[in-house]
Amino acid sequence: MPKLWKNQAFTIAHADDGKFEGAGLRPFFEYRQLGITEATGGAYGAHVIRAVPGMESPAAWHSHTLDFQMVYVTKGWVVFEYEDSREHLLREGSCVLQPPGIKHREVRHSDDMELIEITSPAEFETHEEDAP
Repeated sequence: MPKLWKNQAFTIAHADDGKFEGAGLRPFFEYRQLGITEATGGAYGAHVIRAVPGMESPAAWHSHTLDFQMVYVTKGWVVFEYEDSREHLLREGSCVLQPPGIKHREVRHSDDMELIEITSPAEFETHEEDAP
């Protein structure tokens, strides 16, 4: 059993060691886990998400039951729309904190889009929503 510090294990994830997998929340994205879920016992999750070239988002409204969700774009661009707001173009270096339960949708993205998403907890429910 690994040593724990305040319920967390030490972990490092390198890009050349990681694999992107299609098994994730959205079929038009691929996900590379960063080891945070295992190191925190599921209290937090972090992964790199990249677009599957040629696949588009259905732009479905949804919300999540979680305590924290942050997105940081590392490559390309993505357009999100939020309830009581307009569409927002996030590009390389853009960051958004999505409050718990906010209705939102991913409208479109570049084929080369990559982003980092950090959540708490790692596993959470997603709910389909009507347009606000």
